Amino acid sequence: MSDAIRIRPHMDALPTYKAGKKADAVAGFEAFKLSSNENPMPPLPGILDVITAAALDINRYPDPLSTQLTLALARRFDVPIEMIATGTGSVGVCQQIVQAVVDAGDEVIYAWRSFEAYPIITLIAGGTSVQVPLNDEFGHDLSAMADAITPATRLIFVCTPNNPTGTSVSQVEFEAFMTRVPHDVLVVVDEAYVEFNRDPDAVDGMACIQKYPNVGVLRTFSKAYGLAALRIGFFIGPERVAQAVRKTAVPFGVSNIAQAAAVASLDLEPELLSRVTDIVATREWFENELRAIGVHVGNSQANFVWLALGPATDEFVVACNAKAVAVRPFSGEGVRISIGEREPLERIIEILKTFPR
Repeated sequence: MSDAIRIRPHMDALPTYKAGKKADAVAGFEAFKLSSNENPMPPLPGILDVITAAALDINRYPDPLSTQLTLALARRFDVPIEMIATGTGSVGVCQQIVQAVVDAGDEVIYAWRSFEAYPIITLIAGGTSVQVPLNDEFGHDLSAMADAITPATRLIFVCTPNNPTGTSVSQVEFEAFMTRVPHDVLVVVDEAYVEFNRDPDAVDGMACIQKYPNVGVLRTFSKAYGLAALRIGFFIGPERVAQAVRKTAVPFGVSNIAQAAAVASLDLEPELLSRVTDIVATREWFENELRAIGVHVGNSQANFVWLALGPATDEFVVACNAKAVAVRPFSGEGVRISIGEREPLERIIEILKTFPR
């Protein structure tokens, strides 16, 4: 009987990753999905051409080392190829990092609420999550995170801009934090949304790699570059760590199509980043419109906005669903609203004009 099969005890406690849902159809409304922080713009024609050409070789295994992409990233960020590891999106690389440095019982520190994959990946590896509450402005409390370090700490994630609250860690804050981090603890600056950051004081993860021997950076092609469905991300950090992260990758996990599209995206980066500028402009317009009707909203540095609605969260989600707009709820805390097309954002503004808060 299947009930006799032995499953790891903590699997029953393992939370399921919650992907953003699509909006249900509502008569009279076009449905919009603002729940997954996706880039709302279609791929550039040049990217589509590369994807089409690469698809002709899907009967062949991809390059397991992502050689061409690794070389392109090394040129783009002026680092040795030995410092680079790739994987299936930043979440895939995130799991590779945890598997490379965390053993059973080791501690992983991160802010909470932050990227919801952190606790899942930590538990899968047999590690122990140490969740440090955000500060009153929904940002990282780096002082409290430093206080949480123990001899069992092996890894710290600093998600900036933070998902789902959009707050950014400053360079000054990060440098003060690093004076308290032991040299044998890896600090990963998760910059999945860095291209949308317009904070002049924001921490520069790539510069920190050069300054601190125990810092690495995690990035993705899913958001700014619009390759979410192709699943490709990368880590840049200490050579010894990057080597271990490459070893924990699923063989052939990154497809030849994803690699080709990522290389082409780096070649077309100026054109792609001009789209990011448009998304940032829409974000700022949306935030200003919310403030104009009396809604408290922070200064997001990502491609989404956080509304701390507390107990009213679920009720607000129902109101959005009634207008065929899907947002990402965190029940009892708030909602994350991706910056997409203007029409659904305008519907949300209209909802909030009469929504009790």
